Amino acid sequence: MLGQSSADWLRGRIGAAIVERVAGPEGPARRRVIRDADGDRWFAGDRPVRRVHGDSSMFIGGIRALLLQSLHPLAMAAVAGHSGYRGDPWGRLQRTSYFLAVTTFGRASDAQEAIGRVRAIHQRITGTAPDGRPYAAADPHLLTWVHIAEADSFLRAHTAFGAQPLDQAGRDGYVADVARIGAALGVSDPPRTEAELAARITQYRAELAGTAQAREAARFLLLNPPLPLLARAPYGLLAAAGVSLLPGWARRPLRLPRLPVTEAAVVRPAGHAMIHAIRWAITAPPPAPSA
Repeated sequence: MLGQSSADWLRGRIGAAIVERVAGPEGPARRRVIRDADGDRWFAGDRPVRRVHGDSSMFIGGIRALLLQSLHPLAMAAVAGHSGYRGDPWGRLQRTSYFLAVTTFGRASDAQEAIGRVRAIHQRITGTAPDGRPYAAADPHLLTWVHIAEADSFLRAHTAFGAQPLDQAGRDGYVADVARIGAALGVSDPPRTEAELAARITQYRAELAGTAQAREAARFLLLNPPLPLLARAPYGLLAAAGVSLLPGWARRPLRLPRLPVTEAAVVRPAGHAMIHAIRWAITAPPPAPSA
């Protein structure tokens, strides 16, 4: 068995590799600024958004969010035409990771600056979807879909795989917390309770479809991720866990199977094991006992 120092060394190496992949080469420096810089934050330390966004279940929630978001043809057209998700998927992940971190944990001034950058980018993203309809990333209706798909996915992943799942008041608090971020981005009247979030998603269902672009994105995300061979199996477990959280109405347009018995007996336990391993890897080891 590994000794304590060897285990801590291994934890540090694995954790650093995960952080570098998700946060990018600037991740450690940004993390120090977010954590240590003086100044007011948007969210106090006990707010539910900090518990959810600080948990490793976000890996699963992020995969689910991308799959769910792809079902809106106009949102998917904007992603396919402008995000570079195939050519630079890690860059996109790192930008998203920083945005979530700085708006959740960072100084209010830094959060507002990040919001401003994203809004400026959205203003430049316009085009025409394959079905001939125009789209604009700054459209509040599309922004709302992206926002609610993320909020629902992160919350469901945390409820299923988080270290400390929230009670009903906490889940409502989480939706209210992320509503502040959504409103700053341009979302019109974002939901502020879990029930409002579910109702808003239902309102969008008539607009959703499994387009060729959406199915291509799902294949890329689930079957052909840009990962080393050794990382494919662990990622596959996270991806399967993300799919297991999708409702049937979201799976069918993407041609994703529903296997209730397998998911309950294999996928969910494997997802818990992977999240536990990631949580172990990126958590600092406890201080050594004094002599």
